[in-house]
Order: sequence, then structure tokens, then C-alpha cells
Amino acid sequence: MTALSPPRSREKNASGRDAKFGDESLMRSVAASLAARAALVACSLLLALPAVAEESITDKLGGWLGFGKSSTAPATGNNPAGPAVEVDCPSVAVRQGASTLSITEPGAEAGPMTTRYQVSIGQMARDCAALGGMITMKVGVEGRVLLGPAGGPGQVDIPLRMAVVQEGPNPKTVLSKFYKLAVAIPPGQTAVPFVHVEQDLSFPTPRGGDLDSYIVYVGFDPLSLSTKPERKTKAKKK
Repeated sequence: MTALSPPRSREKNASGRDAKFGDESLMRSVAASLAARAALVACSLLLALPAVAEESITDKLGGWLGFGKSSTAPATGNNPAGPAVEVDCPSVAVRQGASTLSITEPGAEAGPMTTRYQVSIGQMARDCAALGGMITMKVGVEGRVLLGPAGGPGQVDIPLRMAVVQEGPNPKTVLSKFYKLAVAIPPGQTAVPFVHVEQDLSFPTPRGGDLDSYIVYVGFDPLSLSTKPERKTKAKKK
């Protein structure tokens, strides 16, 4: 009698033909190749994640405003001041007690129900360049205006001040600039963002390591908004 051999498997390969047991090595090779490609893609994704996580809010604001946290001015051959020098950019902070501003109705007592607009400072970014014995800073500020119970559509004048201060036992104001920002509140809007970029906060380069004590303060200054400029007295005719 002839011994009966075990039945063979009838699997189909990619071409639709019957796959024999000799094709198992090819299938294993294809599976290994697919696994290697999947591992390579996973590694690429994992390597990209830290770069995204390390990007701070200030970096995003700097990119949005069109500049980064710190840089140097480009040196040109025709610049008599010479090449730019790399420096550590002074930090930017909100002045204590000047981060928010409540605008009430004229002549009304300040209170929640008489508030027309509530203004606040959000994110900030800065850029520095040192050239010819001067340091020039570019500072960007992002804020928001909220509509209060007594508010409505119209224009809001925001009093903003930037000041470069040398901190220490006796703080010294190196430079101060005041801005009157006009923000339009459209009908139906309860919150409107605003952005201001100061292109030129320039001051002499401090000696030694004094730059480490420099800081740029940003805040609202409503007293300067209400101050009227002095009129020049006309000279009396003789």
C-alpha cells in the first residue's frame, strides 16, 4: 500500500496564484521590510516631538510678530560703525500694578457696572542688536480689550508705556516711551486683541556687566493719557 501524504495548504499569493510552501521565505522577507519601515516612521515622529514641545509661547509670539527673542544686526561693508556685536538681550516684564486697565464712563465712580472696557497685557517678545556703541531693542506686546457692562462699539485709547530701567539699590530709568494706541471695537464684539511693536528702543551700551541689570518694563499709564501738553507762551512784542 502506498502511504497517504498529508494534504498541502492551498494559500493564495499576491498574484492570485496558489502559494506553495517555498514562498514562505518571501513572505517573511516582505513582513520584515514593512516592520522596518514602520519603525523608521515611528522614530522620525518621536524625534520631531521634543522640538515642538520646547517651543515656548514667547517663541510663537516672536514668530508671529516677525522676529525672534534675540539677534544681532546684520553687518555690512559700508557700515562705518563696524560689525554688530552679539549681546544678551535684556528681559521684558510687566510693571507691577500696571498689567490691567479699567476704563469707566466719564465722570462716573469706578465700579463693576460702570466699567466700559477692561484692558490686559498678554504675551511679549523682544529682539536686540548692538552696533556702534548703541543697543537697539525691538519689543512687541500683545493684549486684549474686553467689553464691560457699560461699554459698546467705538474706539478705545490705550495708554501704554515702555521703560528701560537699570535695576539696583537706586533704580535708574534709562529710557521711557509713551504710546496712545487706538483700538476699534466693532459692533457685536465682546473681546478684541491688539498688538504694538516698538521698533527702536535705543540706549548706549552699558559698561562691563551692567547690562545684566537692565530690564524693560511694560505697563498701562493712564495718568499720561489725561495729561495735556503745556502750551508754549508767546513772547511779548516790544
